Amino acid sequence: MSAPENVPPAADPAHGVPSATTAAPDSGAAPAFAPAEGAAPAFAPAEGAAPARKLPRAVGVALATAGLLAVTATSAAVTVAVGKPDARPAAAAPATAGPTVSASPTAPASATPTPSAVPTTVAPVPKPASTVKGTVSGGRHDGDLRYFLLPIPDGGESYGPADGMTMSDEEVSELFGNQDGIMRILKSYGYKEAATRMYRTADGKAEVTVTLLHFGSAAQAGDFAKNHTMKLDPIDIDGDPNAHGYVNKPKQQAYTGSMTGISSQGDVQYTIDVDVKGNPDKALLSELMKRQREWLSSGG
Repeated sequence: MSAPENVPPAADPAHGVPSATTAAPDSGAAPAFAPAEGAAPAFAPAEGAAPARKLPRAVGVALATAGLLAVTATSAAVTVAVGKPDARPAAAAPATAGPTVSASPTAPASATPTPSAVPTTVAPVPKPASTVKGTVSGGRHDGDLRYFLLPIPDGGESYGPADGMTMSDEEVSELFGNQDGIMRILKSYGYKEAATRMYRTADGKAEVTVTLLHFGSAAQAGDFAKNHTMKLDPIDIDGDPNAHGYVNKPKQQAYTGSMTGISSQGDVQYTIDVDVKGNPDKALLSELMKRQREWLSSGG
């Protein structure tokens, strides 16, 4: 999809907000899981799905500041299927043969019992310890931004590096449809860096993408989150007082539905996208948003 033709000016440095209004086209729906050949669709694309690309989700974003600016952008990404590693049980140790005893001419032979095989116990392989570190104090986050991504729950499978990925300016720009001047607009809010991670839940029923944008101050992150909207049906987010959310219900239960939650904590704005089969349950998104807020507040 082409970027909008009209690009809004950057924020006024004195106020940290943009100063003009520009509208842009609607975003497309996100791609989803593709069914196996001949099988009923499990995660099928919603009608009008955007072409695939490398970032994790489709996000249509509008940034509006005090009614002065509206920027709508689009992005779409391919869902990566990650196969589970083959389970290879450890081989048991071979049985140890007992010694052979010969009969004595002066005494009856006594049989020596053959020792039984000793079972082999294989210790579970520990997960590799992450070297990513970060600290938080007074709402200010320092260190590696990836540290503050919501931890993957037990049994979840990461798509890509388990620690998540930092995002280049080019990748961040793709989130907003590569609109001309979008990085200038973001940096007018004090934008510094971004990180993202996508994983599949242990039950295989949902895919979760967490994206963090780091800003110069809590006020700038809060303004960005407040004015970050989507042209979808709004939903309430429980457990996160600063959050607002959106839902995209599929026309058929065999297709993919999606939810998005947007909020901020300290100088970090966070977005959580959830793809599920059928109509999404907002309770899942609310729980994820609450946990992400707590993680950013305490740093673990």
